[in-house]
Amino acid sequence: MLKDSKAFSGFSVDDISKAKDFYGQTLGVEVRDGPMGLLELHLGGGALVIAYPKENHEPATFTILNLPVEDVERAVEELKAKGVDFEHYEGMTDEKGISRGQGPTIAWFKDPAGNILSVLEEDPSAG
Repeated sequence: MLKDSKAFSGFSVDDISKAKDFYGQTLGVEVRDGPMGLLELHLGGGALVIAYPKENHEPATFTILNLPVEDVERAVEELKAKGVDFEHYEGMTDEKGISRGQGPTIAWFKDPAGNILSVLEEDPSAG
């Protein structure tokens, strides 16, 4: 019944204008204004994610969006140059905020609303 559904995911933010700047300018994602004040994030492979304003927004305590990249180290450097701060988890991440050797190479950061995102290294054999 749903196998051909064009599913999409969504998450809340507390300031749609800041989210638009962050996702569009800082991360370089294609961002479009959607209906009812939503933001549409158009990602690679045709994926669609929406961000919606929520007055009583509370940041997610888990990773809401994983962004695969070819080189996590380079992505971290480029995002740091744009003012992005990376999370540091004791015993899990190095001084740059990168976790290596415990699954995929990955680094976590937050959007302006406090939601957790990641850049993670693509599996070259996938796909």
